[in-house]
Amino acid sequence: MLEHRVSLSERPPASRPGPARLSVLVADDHPGVVGHLRGLLTAAAGMTVVAEAADGREAISLALRHNPDVLVLDLRMSGGDGVEAIRAVRRALPGTAVLVFTACEDDESVLTAMRAGARGYLLKCASDEDIVRAVRGVAAGEAIFGQNVAARVLDLLARPRDTRPLPSLTMRERQLLDLLAAGHGNAAIAARLRLAPKTVSNLVSALQTKLGVTDRKAAISRMRTVGDCR
Repeated sequence: MLEHRVSLSERPPASRPGPARLSVLVADDHPGVVGHLRGLLTAAAGMTVVAEAADGREAISLALRHNPDVLVLDLRMSGGDGVEAIRAVRRALPGTAVLVFTACEDDESVLTAMRAGARGYLLKCASDEDIVRAVRGVAAGEAIFGQNVAARVLDLLARPRDTRPLPSLTMRERQLLDLLAAGHGNAAIAARLRLAPKTVSNLVSALQTKLGVTDRKAAISRMRTVGDCR
């Protein structure tokens, strides 16, 4: 009886697991935006939307539960803003890449999001193709910016830095500056700090004087060019 030796080429191929699917968490307080992103990313090859959040606090909770590869979120949401969610998720889940998907295109919003730990920044006018490409890109470790945002980032990097050191700030002043940088107005700050709006207005004026600037936008810019207030 002849023995049949199976060559390597004759052996059936060993079963291999398919490529891992990217898990994505979507956070936005507009149901229409969430629905569009869900449909778009679910239809994209190799992606799965594991959860949807309607505000910043829910985004943090669901991220901790699902540990997604990518968090796609808006900056301005009720129930805790996106910047706070970025910071919390990046601290707890350093392996989760954050892609900002927002209508905010001002310099402070871009810089605040990137300093908080976002890896990409897209405006809501981006095409579906760009959105899918951005999700894959940040998951792969790339820094992704929409065309208009990229131009802003390059411009900001080209500006000369303010080398004057920040004056010593109290804990309350640092907290106030951080809230200003996150885009909160006096009324919102007053509610968060449990102060009267007039008191907040006085604190902001005093902070501007201490930093040697004339308005809150300049105060934020000064903080961002010298160092984070946190």
